Amino acid sequence: MTAARSPRADPALLIACALRIERLALRGGGDRGSAPPHTVLRTGMGPRAADAAVGRALTTPGMERAAVLATGFCAGLVPGMNPGDLVVAEETRDPRGTVACDGTALLAEALARAVPGRTVHLGALTGSDHVVRGQERAHLRATGAVAVDMESAATLWTAVGGPAAEPGANRPVAAVRVIVDAPEHELVRIGTVRGGISAFRVLRAVLPAFHDWHRSLPLPRR
Repeated sequence: MTAARSPRADPALLIACALRIERLALRGGGDRGSAPPHTVLRTGMGPRAADAAVGRALTTPGMERAAVLATGFCAGLVPGMNPGDLVVAEETRDPRGTVACDGTALLAEALARAVPGRTVHLGALTGSDHVVRGQERAHLRATGAVAVDMESAATLWTAVGGPAAEPGANRPVAAVRVIVDAPEHELVRIGTVRGGISAFRVLRAVLPAFHDWHRSLPLPRR
C-alpha cells in the first residue's frame, strides 16, 4: 500500500496530447470535481511540435519536476488489435534513442479497472514523423514495436533527455495510447472521428487511471 502524501509534496502531472479532439476527450473525462490537479497540454501534431511544446511547458514555474504522460490515439501494428484497445508503452523509441517508462504494470492494471472489457497491450511504442500505413507497419512490427504514433517518443525524450530535463530530476514518464486504427481496421486519416468513436470513448475514460499512476510515484529526488 502506498503511504498517504501531502498534496503539496506531489510532483505536478503534465498530460500531453497532439490533437484538439484528444484534448476534448481528456477534459471531458473523469470526475473533474475530485480529480487531482493536472495540466492537459495540446502539443500539435508531429515530433517537432511535441518537442517544442513540452519543452516550453516544463520550464514554467512549478513544472520543473513534473511527471509527464503522453497520450492520445495511435496506430496498432499487431494483427488482431482493434480500435479502442489500449497500449501502455514499456519504452518509447525514436532516432535519438529509447526512453524507459515508469510504473507500466500498475498503469496497465489501473486502465483495466477504468475501462473494463478493453484489451490493454504492453510493449514498445515507436515514433514516426508521418502517418504509417501498409507495408511500413509490418516493417515497424518487425522491430518489436506494438504501436506507432508521432508524438509520444518526442514527448518523453524531451522530458528526460532534452533541453527541459533537469540533471538528477528523476522525472517519471509514461505513454498510454488508444488504438484508432490497426492492420485490419485502417483509417484513411489518423485524425478522423469516423471509425474512431470507440477510441474517443475510451480516451474519455482513462483519466482516473492516469491519476492512480501519478499517486503511486515516488517523490522526485532533489
